[in-house]
Amino acid sequence: MIGKDIDQITEEDLQSLIENKVQEGKTIEYKRQLTIGRDKEKKEFLADVSSFANASGGDLIYGITESGGVPTVLEGLDISNVDLEIQRLDSLVRDGIEPRLSVTIKSVSLSDSRTVLMIRVPKSWVGPHRVSLKGHDKFYARNSSGKYALDVAELRVAFNMSETIAERIRSFRQDRLSNILADETPVLLRYGARIVLHLIHINAFNPAQSYDIYGLAPHFEKIPPIGSSVGSDRYNIDGILTYSKDTESKFISYLQLYRNGIIEAVECSLLSPQHGKLIIPSILYEQELINALAKYLSAMKTLTVETPIFLFLTLLGVKGYRMSIGFSGRADLGNKIDRDVLLLPEVIIDSYESRPDHILRPCFDSIWNACGFPESKNYNKAGNWEARHG
Repeated sequence: MIGKDIDQITEEDLQSLIENKVQEGKTIEYKRQLTIGRDKEKKEFLADVSSFANASGGDLIYGITESGGVPTVLEGLDISNVDLEIQRLDSLVRDGIEPRLSVTIKSVSLSDSRTVLMIRVPKSWVGPHRVSLKGHDKFYARNSSGKYALDVAELRVAFNMSETIAERIRSFRQDRLSNILADETPVLLRYGARIVLHLIHINAFNPAQSYDIYGLAPHFEKIPPIGSSVGSDRYNIDGILTYSKDTESKFISYLQLYRNGIIEAVECSLLSPQHGKLIIPSILYEQELINALAKYLSAMKTLTVETPIFLFLTLLGVKGYRMSIGFSGRADLGNKIDRDVLLLPEVIIDSYESRPDHILRPCFDSIWNACGFPESKNYNKAGNWEARHG
């Protein structure tokens, strides 16, 4: 895999692969042509993509001629409509691999007006993934010699590893929620209902993985807690902490960035009783979470945290709350929430290109469900977040 953000890769970077004789292997493969029309060619393409995902991830590069695995010529492709071709390949990956896999496809324009297509496949921790196109039911992985079909023993190990990692992630969330309910938090929050957001990436518990979180310290004012434009920050035993206070100097929110790249954000003022009523301000809390998530994902991307990332949203102390519609915060409608702890379904973020409002929609819909509504009313027909004024 080229050690560079795929959006920043240029013709010079590709030419350097040839000059440095970067051999094909576990994380990179070259293809001279892009011929994916017949079913056999589609299955071969999907086998290449899934093999990267089931191994260490990697780059599949179309438009480079190789000899014995060594790149020799930056030939490029003659593609009349690059955007349409990217859409076709993306659709093929989306529909032909299970579980669904997200890849990044990038075109690199060459000086001779030809094009190189790069497909960056992240290492997946929610697999193993299989090629499922038209009855082709096989699993592939990669080694230094290229892709190969997984045998039964290897499949068993792959499935067990995936389940173990997912369980560790969910256990971390449960442990943290227990501590927050017991007020065992980095700062003692004001009493009341709380919004808890966890972003736990798939590589968080790998002891060999480390992140330069302290390199973010000078810019930490750009990563405030939920509902705050700025926050005070300090180092602590877990990493870096930023927090906000209200006018009475009581702590109302904090953001904990752990050394292993996990983010925990807790907020307790957005759900404060309004005019004596227990209400969820539908526009305000959704807007603040969308804004916060955009900043947190930007920080994780800067740290080069790998996707997928598990997002968990939890509401604590919300039994008896109802949904408030509109900007006024006075029109409380719907049913009362029937439980104190609202554990919302996890959302898997498989790409930093995903829009925060799209990522959070399943969580928002579930909260509206708990209040007696079929879905959030703050999304337009196109599926984008748009505050309801009524």
